Amino acid sequence: MAYWFHRNPLKATGIVNFDLKMLAMDSQALKLCSDLRLARNHLLDLLTDPLNDIGTIETALNTYLALFAGMILAPDEKGGESKLRYTTRFRWTQTMLGQTPLVQSDAVFELVSICQNVGIWHMKHASAIAAKEDISMDEAKDVHTCLRKAAGYFCAMKNKYVGQLREQPVPGSDMDSRVASAYINQCTAEAQEVTIGRAIEMKHAPGLISALAHETSKMYTSAADSLASLEASKFGRWRKFLILKAVFYLSYAYCYAGENLLAQEKCGDAIRALHESHKCYQDAVQICKQYSTMKGPGSAAKIDQHLFFRKLAPLVKRTLEKCERENGFIFHQKVPKDAPELELRATYGLVSPEEFQMPAHDKAWTPVVYAAFYVQTTGTPDPANSKAAVKAEGDLPAVQEKTSSHSTADPKTESGCVLQ
Repeated sequence: MAYWFHRNPLKATGIVNFDLKMLAMDSQALKLCSDLRLARNHLLDLLTDPLNDIGTIETALNTYLALFAGMILAPDEKGGESKLRYTTRFRWTQTMLGQTPLVQSDAVFELVSICQNVGIWHMKHASAIAAKEDISMDEAKDVHTCLRKAAGYFCAMKNKYVGQLREQPVPGSDMDSRVASAYINQCTAEAQEVTIGRAIEMKHAPGLISALAHETSKMYTSAADSLASLEASKFGRWRKFLILKAVFYLSYAYCYAGENLLAQEKCGDAIRALHESHKCYQDAVQICKQYSTMKGPGSAAKIDQHLFFRKLAPLVKRTLEKCERENGFIFHQKVPKDAPELELRATYGLVSPEEFQMPAHDKAWTPVVYAAFYVQTTGTPDPANSKAAVKAEGDLPAVQEKTSSHSTADPKTESGCVLQ
């Protein structure tokens, strides 16, 4: 499903050398600093390629975070805040705010930023797999898992770590709860799309498919609503994509609700549901046109070119004709003015984020190594963190992300979805 997903750019970051001050030169402490630097650089390099293996990325992340854990939590029996938390300066751009970085001397800021970047990589990896011409069942499961993991990273950072920062999140930054909520809902909804494709392909009950599509539409609506109060020039295109997906899956929900109502011999309600499905589909077509002309960060989706999108209109038409035929010959029911209510919750098949767990301290964090580091306790501000110093450093270059090929061939599945 090439270009089915809208993807925002990776966050860029400045070089961090981890030149921590020491009371006396300690070889193990020096090695720990070197390992931290190498592990960070290795992870950042891996994130530029969306086709890297998930296991490779997660191993690199866990290696870095285990080494980094001692800068957040003291590696001793008390386990309180590390004396090193505020010793190192980190610079990170935000996915929607251009190349001017935010700067904080806070290890939690680094943790949040690196995990959000890993979440974005998981989104890109899922998109790269889905773009193949013909994917296996295992690959479809990988897409599903990737998106749940991505949601888990954003969820953990939002709920557990952003609140620990000394500085308030900059509006529109990835730490802004509105942006984080949009990412969480988008990833969860995209994982649920895999479930819907599978349900259609396996010919599950239309009532279940309708309920899943309705829940997915609501997730996309929640994601779009999260961005409503943010600057349209920056967030408008992303929000338009989320609205498009919400309307598209609402059309699917009404289409399968119509089929379900027909099976219950409620032909009048079925016809009204299919009229609503047709209206939503036409709205989605118009939103596609608007989205295609908008500018903004990230790679654009081309939803209307996909067979999964194109197959909905004839499906609605066929089901509506069948309902009208049955109603004319047998039921003679009045078509109500209002569309029928959709099921509020699917009984099963709903997706939830996969929980993120911070790894334990690396064994290199011995009491001797931790004691070797020296932290100045004076309240004198660091001149390197002044606004003038930050401005003088300038912007960070965009991450040079490796591109993956996208198939333009139609899937060979009945639903038109490769993810099943």
